[in-house]
Amino acid sequence: MSDTPLMPKATAVWLVENTSLSFKQIANFCKLHEVEVQGIADGEVAKGIKAYNPIIAGQLTREEIELATKDQARDLNLNRKELDISTQERKRPKYTPLSKRQDRPDSILWLLKNFPELKESQIAKLVGSTTNTVNSIKKKNYWNFNNLNAKDPVAINLCTQQDLFSAVEKAKRRVKREKKKIEKAKKTETQ
Repeated sequence: MSDTPLMPKATAVWLVENTSLSFKQIANFCKLHEVEVQGIADGEVAKGIKAYNPIIAGQLTREEIELATKDQARDLNLNRKELDISTQERKRPKYTPLSKRQDRPDSILWLLKNFPELKESQIAKLVGSTTNTVNSIKKKNYWNFNNLNAKDPVAINLCTQQDLFSAVEKAKRRVKREKKKIEKAKKTETQ
């Protein structure tokens, strides 16, 4: 943030109308020339500019104005507010153009054939479809199943290679955990 207040001329208009600060103090605060501030006070400069209250805007405090009014040599200091701006992006629904929407079922079929360990919800998330659609293609009762051609979702730009890779790795870890649980259950049964 710069040292200049927001809307300096409008702020100067407000300070001239509502305070007894010197023209030099207002000029230094608003980064204007002292003659320009005097012109504002005379009504020659900034005609039609609506006054902008720097106190409401949080650029000045009443205490700062009172201290500067008592001491003509004191300059006004811009009130700085530190804002915590988060850079975390919101997740937005994945938009697929109309021309690529018919490719979703094709890519679902490809994923089902090549990565059977993926859960239906993972496939739906990757291609931007629903689990019902994935389930119907998996059970081969999708309305247009006979006309589907398996297509790589990365090649047709429905998901990134990194997203596909991370989903497959996650599915493999899940399958390993399930196998370990089954083996552990078998061991406890035999004992």
